[in-house]
Parts: sequence; structure tokens; C-alpha cells
Amino acid sequence: MVKSLKLDEFLPYRLSIASNTVSDAIASAYRALFGLRIPEWRLVAVLAEGGAMSQQALCGRTRMDKVTVSRAVAALEGKGLLDRVRDDGDKRKSRLTLSEKGERVYAEIAPLALGFERDLLTVLTAEEAAQLDRIVDKLNDKMDAVDAGEA
Repeated sequence: MVKSLKLDEFLPYRLSIASNTVSDAIASAYRALFGLRIPEWRLVAVLAEGGAMSQQALCGRTRMDKVTVSRAVAALEGKGLLDRVRDDGDKRKSRLTLSEKGERVYAEIAPLALGFERDLLTVLTAEEAAQLDRIVDKLNDKMDAVDAGEA
């Protein structure tokens, strides 16, 4: 007999709900303080951490689709948070970086994000937080292998 699916017990669903709930809570603060939506904030964070990169690289790094990244890039450019440098060899390609204003916004948001994470993790012991970190890494590694056709 096939086990019936109970959505509230289905791990992918539970992870999605947890992720959406956390993202929505953070997003309301970013929207109110900086006028940023979740995809825009993610691009700001990735560019702050990784430096200049293409839209394609941003898609891979954030696991957001091309349309979402394109819209977020356009919004960030419109807000003066992003600079685009066209590739001299191929005008269709460009490198994206944070502008000075974008770097200032990141410098303000990053401590808020870290504070939110600290507060969220207060329900876990230090051992549980470390274990959660390892588990999330394992799940991401598994999905990377699936995406690469290895699993």
C-alpha cells in the first residue's frame, strides 16, 4: 500500500513554509526601511559578498529564475543601487556591481539581517544550531547533485 501524502508532514513543503515565513518577516523590514523586495535584497547581498558578476551568474548563485533576476536588476538600477558595465567584447553581456549607494544600503541592512538570524536561532541550543547548519548543507549538496544529474 502506498503511504498517503500528508502535506503538513512532507519535508519539502515544511521547508518551503519555513523559508517563506522567515523571508516574509525579513522582507517587511527591508521594504519599509529601504524599499527592497526579497529578490532585490538577495542580489544586493550576493553582489556585496561576491563582487561583480553577470545576471546569469546571479541566477545560479541565488537560484532565482532569469525573469526574477532581470526585474530585480532593473529595480536596483532604477534605485541607483546597482552599476552595469557592458562587456567590450560582447555588448549583450555586462557585469553588475553595487554602486556606492548600494554598498551603503548593504552596510545598513547586513547588521539587521544578522540580528534577525540571531533572534531566530534563540529557540535552538548552540548544538542544535550547528546541527541545523550541517543538515541544511547536506540537503543543499544533495540538491546540487540532483541538478548536476549525479543523484
